[in-house]
Amino acid sequence: MSDFLQLDGKNIVVVGAANRKSVAWFAANTLEEAGARVIHVVRDDERRAEIEGLLAKRGAGGAPAIHVCNVESQQEIDDVAKAVGAKHGPIHGLVHSIAFANYSEGLKPFHETNRDDFLQAVNISAFSLVALANAFKPHFDPQASVVTIGISTTRMAAENYGYMAPIKAALHSSVVFLAKSFSADTQVRFNAVCPGLLKTSASAGIPGYLDSYLFAEQATLRKQALTTQEVANAVAFMLSPRSSGINAQQIVLDAGMGTNFFDKDIVEKLR
Repeated sequence: MSDFLQLDGKNIVVVGAANRKSVAWFAANTLEEAGARVIHVVRDDERRAEIEGLLAKRGAGGAPAIHVCNVESQQEIDDVAKAVGAKHGPIHGLVHSIAFANYSEGLKPFHETNRDDFLQAVNISAFSLVALANAFKPHFDPQASVVTIGISTTRMAAENYGYMAPIKAALHSSVVFLAKSFSADTQVRFNAVCPGLLKTSASAGIPGYLDSYLFAEQATLRKQALTTQEVANAVAFMLSPRSSGINAQQIVLDAGMGTNFFDKDIVEKLR
């Protein structure tokens, strides 16, 4: 079957690509390989130039569909939804791959989290999904699929992740409430793909991340870290009609890490 995912010719908006290591960039490439038409929405002109360059290197034909939107501005969200909907609608899917935390003052104990930093992170990383979904609602195909990128668990208090786990918890909960809210008059689905630790440019900015990444790799059942391509594959599936029975869910991708913290090799290293 040449179009198993049934994505050929579908219009998919991918929000959040920044560079070649981005989950959003991998997802966009995977969707295009499946025959989808990808419309990029990026944060600023610098990222637009970056994605234009990557598309040019890949040999993408035609003028790239790239729009700029700072999700801290409701006006920009409304404008980009209208522009994309008018030019590329109907929209069959939307990928939300946005996260931001201000670590400029270094790591602090969670109880010392700065109010403005926390609220900004909620706005960009979680509420932006709500705002984008609402703005794109008139342009969605009746059976569109929306996928956001969460994390494999918000129950683990990793000190070097700071306050982002509570932010991701808000994102995960928003998925459920959006699915319920949209069900009143559409069949649009909302799900979160929730990976374990990845090698991305964004993660590189988290203090002490490399040590956590290396530990996570040893904690997986296969002793091999999750790849960004594996996340992109899951995103493509969740956007496709093949996942039509899945709604309001968190799809965890951690290569078994969450079941394996008492692996004998890890325990023996502590002796």
